[in-house]
Amino acid sequence: MLFDTHLHIVDRVSLDYPWLSDAGALDRDSLYEEYSRDALRCGISNVLHMEVDVAPGRIDDETSYVLQISERPGSLVRGAIAACRPEDERFAAYLERCLADPFVKGLRRVLHVVPDDTSERSLFRENIKRLAGTPLTFDLCVFPHQFERILTLVDLNPDVRFILDHCANPPIRNGMSAVWHKGITEFARRPNVTAKISGVIAYGDLDGWSVQSLRPYVEHTIESFGWDRVVWGSDWPVCTLGGGLTPWVAATHALTAGCSAEERDKLYQANAKRIWSV
Repeated sequence: MLFDTHLHIVDRVSLDYPWLSDAGALDRDSLYEEYSRDALRCGISNVLHMEVDVAPGRIDDETSYVLQISERPGSLVRGAIAACRPEDERFAAYLERCLADPFVKGLRRVLHVVPDDTSERSLFRENIKRLAGTPLTFDLCVFPHQFERILTLVDLNPDVRFILDHCANPPIRNGMSAVWHKGITEFARRPNVTAKISGVIAYGDLDGWSVQSLRPYVEHTIESFGWDRVVWGSDWPVCTLGGGLTPWVAATHALTAGCSAEERDKLYQANAKRIWSV
């Protein structure tokens, strides 16, 4: 069975997404009902919802919306990685609300859509420190040119548990990047970082990717972090750009076919259950 740690739900009637109109093929509703049909066929049994960068005034509404989905009979949703704004002076109060809500399992601020120096600002750094010793993780969604800055943020917060999304967004369609390769090695040297093997089919040749074209990126990430510090995610609906959930699950099984049952189980579900207490 698979624990999907990275599902996005987009409901344009219920929530506001300022970025969506410029998102091409993703500018549509991507609802839980559509996802769950394929998820059940693929053997996905547990899901964490990942925030979708809703309008700042709707962040709490997004979490409430996903909570309602989790309460439906037979729902796969077990928790939410909620949006946050550590650069905002209201973050401390928001964090207290999140800590009081057991449905919230972690937080994320997408950092490749804001100025690169955002993570270097004093207020941002002070607010990330507030996560130390809490049960909440902090997802890092960054591009390779930002690695140096983000590694500094990680080093300043050794007691914060970070999750590195999407194998750190490797530029697969452009060929192996030395910056990405070295960056993965550096992130893996920090014991408070876990890597998420998620959605990389959207970063390769959308029409012509193969398991072999993905293998160097997935294998380097897993070999660097080790089997105890990797989790799996779909990145649905972004993965539909590269074919969809079913091809990504099939690729995952192919990429791990030579691994032991224990190793596969750690990636597929055991590590996620441990990290987020599900």
